[in-house]
Amino acid sequence: MQPKNPFDWMLSEALDQLTRGERLRQQFGRQEACWEPPIDVLETEHELLILVALPGVNPDNVETVIQDGVLIISGQRTLPPELRNARIHRLELPQGRFERRIALPLGRYAISRFVMDGCVALRLAKS
Repeated sequence: MQPKNPFDWMLSEALDQLTRGERLRQQFGRQEACWEPPIDVLETEHELLILVALPGVNPDNVETVIQDGVLIISGQRTLPPELRNARIHRLELPQGRFERRIALPLGRYAISRFVMDGCVALRLAKS
């Protein structure tokens, strides 16, 4: 039997700890976000365009809500099931629940979502 590689063991232990921590957080009902994706916000006369850097996240799984003048973008990034037992050499993209809050200028907006250059793009048409 070949001895365990200490680096692989440490990564495995770290991921196990993160998984256990996430389960505890869910168990006790705390809904705070684990990380915030970077964004760009651009405004024209007719719309706000928000680009959210979420590589590997299906835009259909990104929730968007406007609440008290604040746009809330949330969802979750997880490794696909077929990769959960893979040997990890580097894991830099954040995993788990994300949430980003953006204060909006006063007004009414109609939200549409699409993919643009690898980002989830939100178009908030002014009405």
